[in-house]
Amino acid sequence: MTRGLGWDAFGFGFGPRAWAWSGRRRRRQWFESGDMKYVILKLLQDKPRHGYEVMKELEERMHGCYSPSPGTVYPTLQWLEDEGLVTARDVDGKKVYEVTDAGRQFLQEHRDVVDDIFERVREAVDRVAGGGMVDVNRALGRVVKAVYRAGWKVDEAARKRVAELLAKAAEEIEGLAN
Repeated sequence: MTRGLGWDAFGFGFGPRAWAWSGRRRRRQWFESGDMKYVILKLLQDKPRHGYEVMKELEERMHGCYSPSPGTVYPTLQWLEDEGLVTARDVDGKKVYEVTDAGRQFLQEHRDVVDDIFERVREAVDRVAGGGMVDVNRALGRVVKAVYRAGWKVDEAARKRVAELLAKAAEEIEGLAN
C-alpha cells in the first residue's frame, strides 16, 4: 500500500495530532466552524494579547495538541476588530488586542456557546493527551519539531547523527516497555 507524504509517511500516525485518517474519512477538527471567534475573544477577555500570544496561549491550554495557524488567528482578530468586539493598539511595535464593552456583552450573550466550546475541547484534550501522557506528548512534539528543523538545515553527517540519536532513544524507550 502506497502512503502519501503526510505524517503517516514518516510513521507518526499516532498521538495528539493524529486526527487525520487515510481513506474516505474526514479529518477531525478541534474547533467547529465559527468557534475560533469565541475562543479568541474569551482569551482576550482574560488578558489583552497580541496575535502570537493568542496562538501560544491556545497551544498551552490545549497541552500542545493544537497550535492555531496565523492564517486562522489574524483574520479572526481582524474580524473581531471590524465588528467592534476588540480594539487594537500599538505596544512596542506589536498590535495588542483588548476586548471592548461590546465584546464583553457579546461573550455574556453567548456564554452557553462559549462554555460548550471550552468544555468540548477540554474533554477532547483529556481523551487525547490527558493524564500522564501530557508530558510525553509535549516532549514528542518538541523532538519532532527539532528533528525536522535540524534535518533541513544541517549536512548529511549531522542528519546521520540525528538518526543515530533517535534510534538509541527508541531502544531505551522500548526497554522501558518490556
